[in-house]
Amino acid sequence: MSPQRSTPVPALPADLAALVRLSAVIAAGSEPEIRTACQEAIDADVPTPWVEECILQSYLMAGFPRSLNAMREWRKVSGSPAPAREDIPEPSLWRWRTQGEQTCEIVYGKFYQKLRENITHLHPSLDEWMIVEGYGKILSRQGMELRLRELCIVAACVAMGQDRQLHSHLYGSLNAGSASEEIAGVLGALEGVVPAAHLLRARLLFARVLGK
Repeated sequence: MSPQRSTPVPALPADLAALVRLSAVIAAGSEPEIRTACQEAIDADVPTPWVEECILQSYLMAGFPRSLNAMREWRKVSGSPAPAREDIPEPSLWRWRTQGEQTCEIVYGKFYQKLRENITHLHPSLDEWMIVEGYGKILSRQGMELRLRELCIVAACVAMGQDRQLHSHLYGSLNAGSASEEIAGVLGALEGVVPAAHLLRARLLFARVLGK
């Protein structure tokens, strides 16, 4: 038994467990698996806004095709109609940039300025897109709090085996208000959903984040 499993993993509430499993499956699963995960979200009484925000934000981490496919499966399974266009806020570059800077600083905390410098050194456009598109337009949306968004991102990163981004968002989940026990519960909820090797690496990485 690995040291990361020496104590019982806290169980998540059923709705949150179903939500993070859905996020993982959207990121790396097949369409039938997405369909099943959508039904599980319904069975667990996951609020519809959480499901739809989870699907929408998957566009950032997993790409537009997977986001489209997941929303299509959700509409089929749930029968829930799309919101009216007039209920969607008008695009605002200024708002997205301002909110994006605020949200990104919450997620990265003391590493925020260094992150901006590092991404700008890769390419200034990537820094602009990260703030305006990622943290502003997507992760600052209404409908689901940042803490839940970060937990969904953690699940997606585990599913995709994106350890570098996972490292950042494990910290981000803590910075957004999750207790370490809640994050451990997210990893526990992913058993049987993501590859075992991915989950083992995630647990080892989380132990490093916690200084264990």
